[in-house]
Amino acid sequence: MSGRPEILFPLFGGLTKLDGVGPKTAQILDDAGVTKPGDLLMTLPHSGIDRQRKDSIRDVVAPAVATVEVTIGPHYPPRNRGRPYRVHVTDAQTKFQLVFFHARGDYLQRLLPTGQRRIVSGKVEIFDGVAQIVHPDHVLPLSEAADIPTFEPVYPLHAGITQKLMWKATRATLNLAPDLPEWCDPALVAREKWPAWKPALTAAHGPSAMVDLSPDHPARQRLAYDELLAHQLTLALARAVSRRAKGVSSKGTRQLQDKVLASLPYAPTGAQTRAVAEIAADLAMGHRMNRLLQGDVGSGKTLVALMALLCVVEAGGQGVMMAPTEILARQHLDGLRPLAAAAGVRLEILTGRDKGQARTEKLADLASGDIGILVGTHAVFQKDVAFHDLRLAVIDEQHRFGVAQRMELGAKGTAVDVLVMTATPIPRSLALAQYGDMDVSVLDEKPPGRTPVQTVLVSTARMDEVVEKLRNAVADGRQAYWVCPLVEESEVVDMTAAEERFKQLRAALGEGVVGLVHGQMPPAEKDAAMARFVADETKVLVATTVIEVGVNVPNASIMMIERAERFGLAQLHQLRGRVGRGAAASTCLLLYQAPLSEAGRRRLDIMRETEDGFRISEEDLAMRGAGDVIGVAQSGIPRFRIADLERQAALMAVAQTDARKLLHDDPKLETERGMAARTLLWLMEQDKAIRLISVG
Repeated sequence: MSGRPEILFPLFGGLTKLDGVGPKTAQILDDAGVTKPGDLLMTLPHSGIDRQRKDSIRDVVAPAVATVEVTIGPHYPPRNRGRPYRVHVTDAQTKFQLVFFHARGDYLQRLLPTGQRRIVSGKVEIFDGVAQIVHPDHVLPLSEAADIPTFEPVYPLHAGITQKLMWKATRATLNLAPDLPEWCDPALVAREKWPAWKPALTAAHGPSAMVDLSPDHPARQRLAYDELLAHQLTLALARAVSRRAKGVSSKGTRQLQDKVLASLPYAPTGAQTRAVAEIAADLAMGHRMNRLLQGDVGSGKTLVALMALLCVVEAGGQGVMMAPTEILARQHLDGLRPLAAAAGVRLEILTGRDKGQARTEKLADLASGDIGILVGTHAVFQKDVAFHDLRLAVIDEQHRFGVAQRMELGAKGTAVDVLVMTATPIPRSLALAQYGDMDVSVLDEKPPGRTPVQTVLVSTARMDEVVEKLRNAVADGRQAYWVCPLVEESEVVDMTAAEERFKQLRAALGEGVVGLVHGQMPPAEKDAAMARFVADETKVLVATTVIEVGVNVPNASIMMIERAERFGLAQLHQLRGRVGRGAAASTCLLLYQAPLSEAGRRRLDIMRETEDGFRISEEDLAMRGAGDVIGVAQSGIPRFRIADLERQAALMAVAQTDARKLLHDDPKLETERGMAARTLLWLMEQDKAIRLISVG
């Protein structure tokens, strides 16, 4: 695939080629991220102003925009500095004033010659009982009246860029835009009644009423879809390349898996059985697996992961399970150990703590294949760690594990299959945006035996009562988490808040009953404090949010979240998931400070209504927007310029199916539609994707 197609050259040229854009303006646009004509096309108006001609300003209810023909009356320059310059004018029915600040009189005399007629357009306001337009947006002779659009699009602006400039520059770019071949599926275009690419741009930049600005308008939908399709094509190409990568076929015999199932006191859920079957089918294939296992807190991901690991052990290979921290690695070890024992498989852990002789022996057993399953932190990446036949890596909590680490792990075995587990329920549209190159298995049922958590809202004004209830619960042998509020992005202040609460609770509940963990502690101290809580030596653990990921203490049945209104929905849901893991009835207390904002109240109400992580994540997306839900910095979510992941979520799923089907039918993008799709990838600057085609 040689360079960019010639038909696109005008959109990638310099901005100064555009009518009305000089070097200075080009620099201002450049600073705002608009570096070429194509960027202007992707900057759509976000609102509009009705500038239809009116007979008189009496036809609008101030404050509102009016466009009227006036006869210009006398000028009244200011008597003192800082006072406004006024020009009296008359329309068909009434008199009013045009008001200017810091204006030069000679300029205004030329713009508004007394006795002549002009078209003026601007916002009519009433000041001291007098109607006026301050700094009209347009003042034109009657012969140029047609230059004022009846409905003027309003663009998002940066300092130094005016609406007039955006209007001129976008019109000039639309004249440059070529007609491009159709890359969308013709059946989809017909069904949705979408215009072609260029007419869609013309319509989106030339709205005639507010309704044309809606994300549901066919022109806007079409342009959003183009963006999503380019993104999903890139991911689908990446997936196709990784699927062509030779993998090792691991066909499980079910022998070990059946032993584990026989040892369980309950039957797996339908979702678990389905996920295990999907993974087993992938492992048996000759290409590399790249699958995401998405399950809510407590949906039983550990069992599914173990079944996958046993599958490769049955086929003669080894598996590794990676966790982001040592605490979580040890927890996986505790959860997996009885199950691995039932299957008769040797399971070991490798962390940074392993030293000397013990480490050397473990490494030898790993290299000889005696150890079937290894649990570990990123310590398993170290150079001296060699496996006998590593076939599957299960990675816990994707967002702490970048693609680079996934690759590094791939290098450990010839072609390691990868299963990523995440406990963060992500709305479908975001999951597709972030993990579109992966195949996804979802656990959407809870295993039997997990008790629902009762969620209660309590005002911080009743703090004494809450502490008293906690004292009684501790006397009954129960354990509780007390999560301290997030303070403005400062770990030091978070630490102070946690330490203060720790002192107060220690005073109320007695020495030795309360433990403390926060982000500023040395890791060993943190581990020790957690260990005391796990061993039931301390009854209450005061913590900042370091406990949100994965800690498992079945006896802990109370979760106190102080200033809950400061937390996001996803965080609240993760924290609540720390309780309800044992047989005891569990409670989550959301302590809030009155008065609550409307959004704060809605978040806490949703928490009270549902324990379904997927429903909570959809609500979270609707309330906060895509960037915030996963935290854009580490999310890997692309920034879309037109597509709106909240309001056009359904389009993302269509784009994924379409992209995968197109590549399945035309892997090298050589058909007419395939070539059009290449043009789309160049247009959207998906150069990575274009390189992937040539790999094929």
